[in-house]
Amino acid sequence: MSHRADIDGSVETSGRRRPRGPQRVDLKHVRPYGDALDDGQIMLSFSLPVPCGDEAKEAGRELCRKMGLLEPQVYHAHDLGEGYTYVIVYARCPHAVDFTQISVPKVGSRRLAKADVESLWATHFDRKLRIIGACTGDDAHTVGLDAIFNVKGYNGEKGLEAYKCFEVRNLGAQVRNEVLLEEARAFGADAVLVSQVVTQKDCHRLNLASLIDLAEAEGLREAALFICGGPRLSHEVALELGFDAGFGAGSLAPDVASYVVAECIVGKTAGDVG
Repeated sequence: MSHRADIDGSVETSGRRRPRGPQRVDLKHVRPYGDALDDGQIMLSFSLPVPCGDEAKEAGRELCRKMGLLEPQVYHAHDLGEGYTYVIVYARCPHAVDFTQISVPKVGSRRLAKADVESLWATHFDRKLRIIGACTGDDAHTVGLDAIFNVKGYNGEKGLEAYKCFEVRNLGAQVRNEVLLEEARAFGADAVLVSQVVTQKDCHRLNLASLIDLAEAEGLREAALFICGGPRLSHEVALELGFDAGFGAGSLAPDVASYVVAECIVGKTAGDVG
């Protein structure tokens, strides 16, 4: 297999362009590096439910050995109180991955600027698209939802409220799945956005899966796009849970806006053909 390096530091493998580091590497045998390329050095941090001391440090090293890591060294340990210890370990990883075989599901739409999203919408629609969103279950963290919805937006990007192509409703925090679907039906939503920040014991997965089950039972699943977002969510996880798309950490309003308009155009075209 030929690897062609470009001026931007990317490499083309089997017709797919992938980023790569500043030095020439074997993309079929990629290992972590710390001080030198391919040295396999990694850093781990974790907590142990044991009192802080030499025994806790050795327990940390032994765990790393059981993971298959080599030469583990505890560089830091401190007492978390009540018999818990936090450790930072440096070790060497003997394993490698074939980077050329890695494939990650991604949202298919290309991110467009706000003006381009509005222009695309104007070409295909004579009405505003309706988007409703909420933090569901016990989740009371609206920072991500507000960054996507509110006019002020985040990181220099205006929220969906600022787009002339959308009519939006932000239901806020701790909204039950049943209530979100009731409001989505009454609103005639084209897209339903769910933000999940609280992830203890995978409660976000359970809540999101329950929403899709309920939407299917009520005949709403095909009536709108279902989109989820949060720090421990990705497009791949969203698909697993039955959603149309997922947006993880770092996603902004234009990412969601571009996707919604593009998918609604596809749906409109399919409807016209039918």
